[in-house]
Amino acid sequence: MKKEIIADILVTLIFMMFLYAAFSKYFDFSGFKRAMGNQPFPVWLSQLLVIVLPPAEVITATLLLFEKTRKSGLIATIILMITFTFYIIAILLHLYPAEPCTCGGIIRLLTWKQHLLFNLFFIAIAVISLKITPGKRQEIARSARSSL
Repeated sequence: MKKEIIADILVTLIFMMFLYAAFSKYFDFSGFKRAMGNQPFPVWLSQLLVIVLPPAEVITATLLLFEKTRKSGLIATIILMITFTFYIIAILLHLYPAEPCTCGGIIRLLTWKQHLLFNLFFIAIAVISLKITPGKRQEIARSARSSL
């Protein structure tokens, strides 16, 4: 029971982070699109990311809402956050000539080192949530015990 409450709290934090990130991009879509255009990526990739990133964040957040899809949402969270983290590490290692940030809202005010810590925090809580979220077998066993 205690693990479930902790998992719910951690998943709620991830959910809110993804919704905030996605909707801050939607609310300033022209700024997000411009910032993506300044990325050190090929133009086609920047244009693709403009289309894919906000919905991916909303879909990931939505997956976290339901018990049946929560583990998929946590895996998607880990994949997205690790990808974003590799980008930040590349910036910190000066592998790109420019350091544009496409994050929205208050997240864009973070330094790159703070951003790295932010991402590592969310990766950690996603991994912890994945570990303590009961699987289908555990849920079946728990419901069988409670019906006795």
